[in-house]
Amino acid sequence: MAKHWADFQYEIYRNGMTGAVPRLPTDLTRLEELAEHRLGPGPVGYVAGSAGNGSTARANRGALERRRILPRVLRDVQQRDLSVEVLGRALPAPLALAPVGVLSIMHPEAERAAARAAAAQGVPYILSSASSTPMEHVAEAMGNGERWFQLYWGKDREVTRSFLGRARTAGFTVLVVTLDTPMLAWRPRDLDQAYLPFVHGVGTANYFTDPAFQAGLAKPVHKDPAAAVRHFLGLYGDASHTWPDLAFLREQWDGPIVLKGILHPDDARLAADAGMDGVAVSNHGGRQVAGSVAAADALPRVAAAVGDRLTVLFDSGVRTGDDVFKALALGARAVLLGRPYVYGLGLDGQAGVEHVIRCLLAEFDLTLALSGHATPATVGAADLTE
Repeated sequence: MAKHWADFQYEIYRNGMTGAVPRLPTDLTRLEELAEHRLGPGPVGYVAGSAGNGSTARANRGALERRRILPRVLRDVQQRDLSVEVLGRALPAPLALAPVGVLSIMHPEAERAAARAAAAQGVPYILSSASSTPMEHVAEAMGNGERWFQLYWGKDREVTRSFLGRARTAGFTVLVVTLDTPMLAWRPRDLDQAYLPFVHGVGTANYFTDPAFQAGLAKPVHKDPAAAVRHFLGLYGDASHTWPDLAFLREQWDGPIVLKGILHPDDARLAADAGMDGVAVSNHGGRQVAGSVAAADALPRVAAAVGDRLTVLFDSGVRTGDDVFKALALGARAVLLGRPYVYGLGLDGQAGVEHVIRCLLAEFDLTLALSGHATPATVGAADLTE
């Protein structure tokens, strides 16, 4: 029988019989405020902050809030199965942890803790190129857990080639290529504190341990860390890439490739034409283009354009179980969860990340059932109203 994620609520109530209450809120929208109070302003600002005045991040939430679920009753939802197949992988629920870099600014166990939490709950963990922990160490920490690798596609082809080879060897199965960050956006919250972890060599672990990256240095990283940082900053992004360049990635990676940061249906069609396997409809959580279309408003058009050809994933603004339901109704196959798990990590390490995953999926399971569905496969546009 499939696992009922909703049973987490009874576990909480049972624990309450001994006077125990959850260490973190079960309303995941409260985590940001808690993190603001407990963690340093630089790290919290880096995670919570957005491009410009934050209008895109607010629009992401607004686009999900604006859509309301239209529940149906007297349907048999006693036995539910949240499992889905995504990119040829069987997942226990339509969820993966989104790639978020420099997690050591939130917790000393950083990506290892987040990866272990994902593995413990059976959901994929997407490791950022800009992690604080080398990819091999993250792979070791999560054992057989499903892991995908996110690439920041930089200027040095040999470093890219090396990264993809290392990721394949370390058991990463899906490549997620972020296309909306060829350069950093104007982010006042970070700028006002002059806070950028990379200039201090934080979030550079994959680069500093890479043979192709090291080959471009006059001295080893430990002998001249400042030069290593400068080299990293010089090759991190590349705004000159165009669609034909995807052929290089396809040659280097024989597994599924997902393009992240797609908002326009024509770009989604170009991704399909280029032989990609999926797109992630995302505006980087509002961190890249101030005034951008909300990701949830872009999702239906992208799904309509390529849903029959590509796997459509979604992120940017997901905070609750009903957000997951709405994203599926708008055409996504699965969602990527970002900031909430990072706050969970900062507040309570691996246990905090597991708490976030279990809360989100319990709420999604209950939302699904109480809306008249026993499986994500039956959720569609007719389940939403504006």
